[in-house]
Amino acid sequence: MGQKVHPIGFRLGVVKGWQSRWYAERNYKDVLAEDFAIRNIISKELSGASGARVDAAISRVEIERAAPKQVLVKINTAKPGIVIGRSGEKVEHLKRLLEAKTQKRVRIEIIEIRQPELDAYLVARTIADQLEKRVAFRRAMKQAVQKSMRAGAKGIKVIAGGRLGGAEIARTEKEVEGSVPLHTLRADIDYGLAEAHTTFGVIGVKVWIYRGDILSSKRREALTAGAGVAQPSAPRETGERRPERRRGEGGTRGQRPQGDRTRGGERPQGRRAPGERGPRQQGERSRPPRAPRGPRPQGERQPRAAQPSEVQQPQAQTPPPAEPKTQSEGTQSE
Repeated sequence: MGQKVHPIGFRLGVVKGWQSRWYAERNYKDVLAEDFAIRNIISKELSGASGARVDAAISRVEIERAAPKQVLVKINTAKPGIVIGRSGEKVEHLKRLLEAKTQKRVRIEIIEIRQPELDAYLVARTIADQLEKRVAFRRAMKQAVQKSMRAGAKGIKVIAGGRLGGAEIARTEKEVEGSVPLHTLRADIDYGLAEAHTTFGVIGVKVWIYRGDILSSKRREALTAGAGVAQPSAPRETGERRPERRRGEGGTRGQRPQGDRTRGGERPQGRRAPGERGPRQQGERSRPPRAPRGPRPQGERQPRAAQPSEVQQPQAQTPPPAEPKTQSEGTQSE
């Protein structure tokens, strides 16, 4: 069993709207059947997939009922000229058919789709038409993906399933480019399904197109305001000091003295003591040149203190052997 969720139904009430907008109580089933009849008539008259002589590239039909006896039909199409016809003949003929079917006053509004490459149903319908004309399925899928990406889509996924190429065993082929976030509610993802009726059987084509994120008005205003406020700071020249400020005043922060502070947190006033060090200047340093170091005198190095391990233990000295007395010394002593 498949675990795929319908992208449009998943986002209803968040970033997507309903294609039928009306309210009914007891006659709900009758109004719902009337919507199906309206869509079938429009598809039969203007859609090439339903047998019409000319395909008007209709993506979706929206129906609104503001009054009990009034119906507003919005037709989203990539070819408004075909829907209107010469001097409005076709749209008037379609209006008479819908009024005869519903027994109500019908008003038709035509909305042009300026970028059909970003409409999922129209892309799927294009691929299905090519498959019916025996075009290689992989070539048709790749061409549709490339056209959508060139038109500005951030991601597209196309899945075709059935007896592709006349194979005996049906299989599924997929073509993906870019990113298609399926679980992000703010993502504007359009989904379309079309069928190609070939001599080998029916081939289904599914298309997901990611057109970017839909942000709320508050978040969009915050992002635009943040982009306008954030200005790059100009680089500060070397040696330039920032102006000092007192406690409690705004502006840039001054340099903090290195001396001691009093107990109350106030800086000591007056001159610094001779031993205190003033703030270091940020500019060029005026340090006197260092005199060249002369050769180190030899022989003035202090002897290194001996380590306890290096101290030698004193050895017991043995007395020298006594020398024998000569005869002359013996006579003198006598």
